[in-house]
Amino acid sequence: MLKCRTVWKKLAPLARSSSTLCRQNVKRTGLNNGRIPTCVPAANMSTGPGGLGGDNLKYTIMVGAACVGSLTYAYFLLKGDQKRYQERIEEITTRSQRSSKEEAATVQSEPPAVEATQTEAVPESVPEAAPSPEEPSPPAAPAEEPAAPAEAAAPSETTAPPPADSTPASLKVPSHSPYLLIGGGTASFAAARSIRARDPGARVLIVTDEPDLPYMRPPLSKELWFSDDPSVTETLRFKQWNGKERSIYFQPPSFYINSEELASAENGGVAVLTGKKVVHMDVRGNKVKLDDDTEISYDKCLIATGGVPRNLQVIERAGEEVMKKTTLFRKIEDFKSLDNVSRNAKSITIIGGGFLGSELACALGRRSTESGLEVIQMFPEKGNMGKVLPEYLSNWTTEKVKREGVKVIAEALVKSVTCKDDKLEIHLKDGRLVKTDHIVAAVGLEPNVDLAKSAGLEVDSDFGGYRVNAELQARSNIWVAGDAACFYDIRLGRRRVEHHDHAVVSGRLAGENMTGASKPYWHQSMFWSDLGPDVGYEAIGIVDSSLPTVGVFAKATAKDTPKAATEKSGTGIRSESETEDTATSPVASVTPLPPVAHKDDYGKGVIFYLRDKVVVGIILWNVFNRMPIARKIIKDGEEHADLNEVAKLFNIHED
Repeated sequence: MLKCRTVWKKLAPLARSSSTLCRQNVKRTGLNNGRIPTCVPAANMSTGPGGLGGDNLKYTIMVGAACVGSLTYAYFLLKGDQKRYQERIEEITTRSQRSSKEEAATVQSEPPAVEATQTEAVPESVPEAAPSPEEPSPPAAPAEEPAAPAEAAAPSETTAPPPADSTPASLKVPSHSPYLLIGGGTASFAAARSIRARDPGARVLIVTDEPDLPYMRPPLSKELWFSDDPSVTETLRFKQWNGKERSIYFQPPSFYINSEELASAENGGVAVLTGKKVVHMDVRGNKVKLDDDTEISYDKCLIATGGVPRNLQVIERAGEEVMKKTTLFRKIEDFKSLDNVSRNAKSITIIGGGFLGSELACALGRRSTESGLEVIQMFPEKGNMGKVLPEYLSNWTTEKVKREGVKVIAEALVKSVTCKDDKLEIHLKDGRLVKTDHIVAAVGLEPNVDLAKSAGLEVDSDFGGYRVNAELQARSNIWVAGDAACFYDIRLGRRRVEHHDHAVVSGRLAGENMTGASKPYWHQSMFWSDLGPDVGYEAIGIVDSSLPTVGVFAKATAKDTPKAATEKSGTGIRSESETEDTATSPVASVTPLPPVAHKDDYGKGVIFYLRDKVVVGIILWNVFNRMPIARKIIKDGEEHADLNEVAKLFNIHED
């Protein structure tokens, strides 16, 4: 091919000169004869003895050679292209086969790595392929399937062709999301719903390190324990106090879209990336890095990482044997684990006298009457809920817990924990010794602020959590909500709250502000706790037993119970029916106050918490559906000369 090109370069000048010579001969002949012959070109191109036949012959040969050379060049060029095409196809085919063999070898030689990759793919495929005629089972599917590969690879996963399972797994993580929500709890779900309400076409991505879709946590320590369904740990459906059944999940899998379809979804949507943890945050670059080194960029970001359960240092130092027999209660897996322990152990000890410890104590205590399980609750305070309730009410609550079948040990400071003869021995500082099979540590929550360092965000030294302003904003395009937010309450000052309703309220507010609302935190969240279906209370504001309190009580009736409250409101999560309401002008009851109830009869009532003579917190004891009134009292921030008159606003003396 190169030789033909070289020959052509040499012959081209000769061909051009010969053509010029022929044209000159034609012109000369015409001038001599006075006219141009009809077939001049034919005569001049002849090979006869006269008419320059030798030059014409050379011209003809050179032109022919040039044509032959061109055709030869084109032929070899096309043949070479075809050969290179075939070689390329063979190379691609060989590479694909070699990649498949290498991946197949990886499946055999490194099962943990494949399991991790498969785990990432499962949660995204479950919501897509889980339509079911019943809603109870779909929400439970994500809770079970992602956990299976951690124990043993599922047969369907290992037998499938590697390219179909492992290779596309990384493609399931979108590279960009306009709204990125870190954390898969209540605050994130509330924010996602709020964003979509204000921006119907919004694309929202929730990233959570849990294997489950967003769910509510309160039933884990309340209603789920009172279910008669033996498969409740699988279905995660429960009956509310009013008898209605619902799922622990906010929405079934069909509500969400697959994360790989998020960018192309015409009307946007909410996608959940389960089993993924954000380990690094680049604030300047507006992107985060996951634990598998995948990066996701964002326009707006919400940090709703919640918190992790605290543990006692004496338990952490006690060794692996003690830790194996200790539960830190927080997630679905913890509920399942403790449920299994309660059906096999003879004794369970709950350390902690707060909301969670007391709820679990009552729940397990109720079960102990059927199975003979010994349930012990110990705490350093004098009475149950001693840090929240005034002393007289704390003592009453302690007696209530005892009536539920719980052995209560007050003023208990744990000195050490050891494991002996497959039993745990809890040594108290006053010399008492408690033997048990299992420990539940319910001693508070530590806000998850792991991203503070890489993101350069401020952590509050007094309350913990990410320090944000009244609009829940930490930086120009970063918001924080839920347990991890230390926010500025325009009425009560800087606070950090660890309750379901606050997660709903703060998540909703953060979502609105992410879409440009610029609203300050003003809606006081409430929280509630139930000691079974018969005794419950709702609270708002700052409720601290170290503050001065004033309580007004009345005799309770059959309708003054958590069960009756849910029957009236139609919802198991009571805040769902109350946080949206407001009280503009509460009307006090005209019924005069009866004599104060007996000091040991706290059927129902209102407890006011004061700071500088102003009400900053209110507990409604077995008084329900009155939270808007309490919210307005705190919002007004006025001094009250007679709180008995204020108590009339709640109509607690009406039958």
